[in-house]
Order: sequence, then C-alpha cells, then structure tokens
Amino acid sequence: MRQPASTRTTRSANAARGFTVVEMAVVIGIMAVLLALILPATARVRSTARAGSCQSNLRQLGLATAAYAAQNKERYPAAIIYEMTDAGVVTKAWDFEQHPGGVVKPGAIWSYLSSASPVQQCPEFEGSSTFGADPYTGYNYNTTYIGAEGRLPEIGPDGRWLHGWTVARRGLATGNFRKTSSTALFGDGGWRGGANKFMRAPSATVEGDLPTAYAGGQAFRHGGCSHVCYLDGHVAGACQACAGEHASQPLLDQVMGFPKNGFLAEGDGAYDPR
Repeated sequence: MRQPASTRTTRSANAARGFTVVEMAVVIGIMAVLLALILPATARVRSTARAGSCQSNLRQLGLATAAYAAQNKERYPAAIIYEMTDAGVVTKAWDFEQHPGGVVKPGAIWSYLSSASPVQQCPEFEGSSTFGADPYTGYNYNTTYIGAEGRLPEIGPDGRWLHGWTVARRGLATGNFRKTSSTALFGDGGWRGGANKFMRAPSATVEGDLPTAYAGGQAFRHGGCSHVCYLDGHVAGACQACAGEHASQPLLDQVMGFPKNGFLAEGDGAYDPR
C-alpha cells in the first residue's frame, strides 16, 4: 500500500535533522570522560619513557667514566679545571671544554661517549644550562669526593700563572673507594636556578662554603624521585629529598629550592666512598 506523501515527507525530515542539543551534550560529555581517562595515562607513559631514557643516560655516563679511569691510571676525571693559554682561559669541565670565544669541544667524559647529545641531556629537564656555554644539561658529577676541582688561574709570587692541576683540589684515589654500591657518581642535578653540573655533599667540609654546597643538590624531578648512578655502575631512584645537616631556611629557599631539589642524605654518607 502506498504511503501518503505527507508521511514520507515527515520521516525524511526527521532523518535529516541531525543531533538535538541534548544528544550533542551527551556526546560531548562522553568524549570529555574519555579524554580525562586517556590523557593522564598518556602522560604517565611519556613520563615513564623519559625516566627510562634518563636512567640509560646515567648508566652510559657511569660506563664512560669507568673507561676513562681504566686508561688514566685508575684516576677519575676532574670535575672542573681552568687552564691559562695565550688566547685566554680554557674551562675544562667533566663533560666539555669551553675555549675562548665560546668554542665548545668534547671533554673528558664526552670523548668516551658514542653520542653526546642524548646522553648528557636529561629528557625531563627543560631549560638552558647555568654553566657557561654547555650545550647539554641536567646531570651533575660527584665533585666533593670523586672529581678534582681547580681554582681560577692566578699570578704566583714569581709572576707566573698558577693554573690547571697546580691549583686543583684532588679527588679521592680509587684505592679509597669502599662503598661503591652506595656512593653517588652522577645524578639529576638541580638548584633554585635550574640544573647544576657539580654534585655537592651537605656537610660542605670540602668546599668550606655552605651556599656552594646547597647549589649542588639533586633534582627530584622524576615523579618526586631523583635518578642516581652509583660508583659500581648501577642506577636507582632516590625518592626522599633531604635538607642536609646544616639546613637553614635561606639556604633551602634561596639557594637550593627545597623540596623540589635536595640532598640524597642528611650527611655525607651517600657521597663519600670511604
């Protein structure tokens, strides 16, 4: 039986009218719920991937340091040395050298890495280096006990330059290493101004200066944890930021940026390998 033209027209109009306001609101609500579920999961996956990449970087830094020591009479590389040349001061940090004019060249550790860019840059750190023209940043090196530290060049009594190893505080020799599984070698570096390259122990007995020590803390930027490569080569997370045995509010707030950054222990136990 043939339907009336008016009925066919009504059905055709209903089919073409699209969604109502209520139906659109329901769809939007469902999409919002799905996004609320998906986005945090995606962020967690990305954060986990960055954490894994960071741990891999630190492991490679540990291997590079061991390779350096094996070829340099079991001495670990200097953390920082300054040398005077005819062109000016050359800054030799543990990972790169900065020559006059801002020229950057591979340093002690960089030379032992197959690829510098992804290894020396923490994937979780966003920001520029606070040390010279360093192209990669985010990690620091145990300067208090492991790496030697030099002073800026100065004129000696005889009128000659004192620089390099002649004015450097030596790090501990490997013969003093006892606690290799619990002594930090590299880690996520952080202070109030960003990242730092030189890991400091909280007692400041070696530096003799508390602000310097508190500027050499660790960043707890991986979900509240800080990744650490230990002397024996293994990498683990430390998830408790410590204020240090000489903490004061100005040091914590104005220098360290606590608790975003902190020490690995209240004393030097996590830094001193003896």
